[in-house]
Amino acid sequence: MNNAVNQFTIKNFSLQCKTTLSEARIVFKTYGKLNKERTNTILYPTSYGAQHQDIEWLISPDSILDPSQYFIIVANMFGNGLSSSPSNNEACGLTESRFWFTHLDNVRAQKKLLDSLEINQLALVYGWSMGAQQAYHWGALYPEWVERIAAVCGTARTTDHNKIFLQSLRTALTADPTWNGNKFEDVPERGFRAFARIYASWAASQAYYREGIYYQFGYESLEDYLLRGWEANYRRRDPHDLLAMIDTWLHCDISNNPTYQGNYQQSLSSIQAQTLVMPAITDLYFTPEDCLAEANLIPNAKYLPIPSIWGHRAGNPAQNPEDETFIRKAVTELLASNS
Repeated sequence: MNNAVNQFTIKNFSLQCKTTLSEARIVFKTYGKLNKERTNTILYPTSYGAQHQDIEWLISPDSILDPSQYFIIVANMFGNGLSSSPSNNEACGLTESRFWFTHLDNVRAQKKLLDSLEINQLALVYGWSMGAQQAYHWGALYPEWVERIAAVCGTARTTDHNKIFLQSLRTALTADPTWNGNKFEDVPERGFRAFARIYASWAASQAYYREGIYYQFGYESLEDYLLRGWEANYRRRDPHDLLAMIDTWLHCDISNNPTYQGNYQQSLSSIQAQTLVMPAITDLYFTPEDCLAEANLIPNAKYLPIPSIWGHRAGNPAQNPEDETFIRKAVTELLASNS
């Protein structure tokens, strides 16, 4: 397998929402080499709004995931604009109630990908935010496959408080006059503006803004930061894809599948992997209390909060060496542990 962008296609893939895609596509990128025993694979699913190039910064010998030691697969989740998404597949059209992707869909498709690569063991599933949600699903749905999980700033089930945040994003984007109830007829200028400001208000802590951390990165004002640091980022994505990923997040529930049939405690207690639960102490999406409650239900879990004022963004510390070092140390120790 070349360390390049690859595509895996699944014919007649049935989604949890009862829709069948005649061709479901996963775009993925690999880093490093698979060992002879085929036991050194790390699966690294993407997070909300991210594509593989946005999160690969931490894949290097001197960062969190080391490609000189591990074969790392970044799998783009459905709806992110690379894998099957509303923007690239007419069958993925959006309505208010008909269609959505779930993490069960993502993980089932990722397993088919690994089967095609003749990989049947994962040394680690590493994920931040929605990537952490997928990591938990992997541990519950395929416990015999997963040796270790690093769940950074994410929960296995979306809480009601988190759902309110997500509904506010969805409502802001679809309040734009270009939304006709089924799709956007033009660029949702007002929607993007409102969407980005809601997102920014939750993504970092009050202390982060109080201390004006963003000035360190060349922003001239708070408005400049919101415009160039947030709004411009989400304008890179098709708004239909942003809605699709919100709906995946809204539907996240590790127990909502035929295996566990709604038994949330059983789904978490079925995870056999050595599991590192790493919230940020100031995360407003996935609070430390919510993450600790889940950690207490996982047999082999270690709860290790990140002591940071960066809020949710502490889990993706591309601009934050202190939090990167903290996560790297924890993940290195996890990988050195016996499964």
